Amino acid sequence: MADQADHLTQAAVDAALRDLPDWKLHGGLVAVYKTSTAAKALALIAAIGRIAEEQNHHPDLDWRYNRVFLRYVSHDAGGQVTRRDVAAAASVSAAAAAVEAVAEPGRYPAA
Repeated sequence: MADQADHLTQAAVDAALRDLPDWKLHGGLVAVYKTSTAAKALALIAAIGRIAEEQNHHPDLDWRYNRVFLRYVSHDAGGQVTRRDVAAAASVSAAAAAVEAVAEPGRYPAA
């Protein structure tokens, strides 16, 4: 469980996002991944599920055919972005690359 001390400053979030090009800050860390098929999107979702269980940190997730929309925010830290969010985002980026998913940073719907 996170606490207020775990949340990142805006400067720290900005620094983390430089290493996470698939992600942007929009009510948390958000990303959209497009895959070539719905089956590959489901494979990505399964990988995200494994990551969530391993890290005990679960994203908001929406699946639309061959796109997966994700949001990480630590509700238990007052809705702030934490190190846990950044670590989870990095793990998801690696999983997305493994299924050849392409990030679509401009596609995330408004918060």
